[in-house]
Amino acid sequence: MFYLIGLGLGDVKDITVKGLEVIRRCTRVYLEAYTSVLTVGKEALEEFYGRELLLADRDMVEQAADEILKGADVSDVAFLVVGDPFGATTHSDLVLRAVNAGIQYRVIHNASILNAVGCCGLQLYNFGETVSIVFWTDSWKPESFYDKIKRNREMGMHTLCLLCATAQGRKIYEPPRFMTVAQAAEQLLEITVCVGLARVGNDNQAIRAGSLREMASSDLGGPLHSMLITGHLHPLEVDMLKLFSDPEGLNSLKMTDSSTYTS
Repeated sequence: MFYLIGLGLGDVKDITVKGLEVIRRCTRVYLEAYTSVLTVGKEALEEFYGRELLLADRDMVEQAADEILKGADVSDVAFLVVGDPFGATTHSDLVLRAVNAGIQYRVIHNASILNAVGCCGLQLYNFGETVSIVFWTDSWKPESFYDKIKRNREMGMHTLCLLCATAQGRKIYEPPRFMTVAQAAEQLLEITVCVGLARVGNDNQAIRAGSLREMASSDLGGPLHSMLITGHLHPLEVDMLKLFSDPEGLNSLKMTDSSTYTS
């Protein structure tokens, strides 16, 4: 049997009784080590479970899944996941591979951030699509998470943002990084394009376009002020906004088709 076992939110004792019993009798036990992390180390888990754990990184799970499943048709093999096993689509792929190989599988669920987020008081049935926010680099700044947040807001839904533990798209040979709430907010500030207006109609009117971050530190002088948060932009609108922005102020805009830009 191939077992996918959820470890819960972070403590070694969050494992279910059923999950612990399976772990202790399996021939091999893998600990998935890239979609999330526990607040305790591998050694603490091994001590509590009373057995050795084999680390399974991204390369192993996505490129050498057959090695994980090897022998699961004649013995028990477990694959441990922080939170719940189906919190990441990669683990569905493991199930499909097991089925295609004629291997039986069983899932032992556990709590994850997807339901524990209710501790903040927001009602779970008012949440929309969950998004992941990854670390940006100088040459790689994906913004798809912003569009999903925007769609959720248009429907009046809350958005759970999962903050990545390391940069995506390349293998990192360095200690893992953990994105903070502050860092995630910084990236959101960078890609939201706004327009500030002051004293419109007067000789000393002021207009400034740029990211929400720039607006937060801009000084347009005396009242009255207004602020616009842009939606879809026509190329002519973009050209006009450039008259009121710094040279790099609208770099977050992207063209979705020949006549539309979005931030």
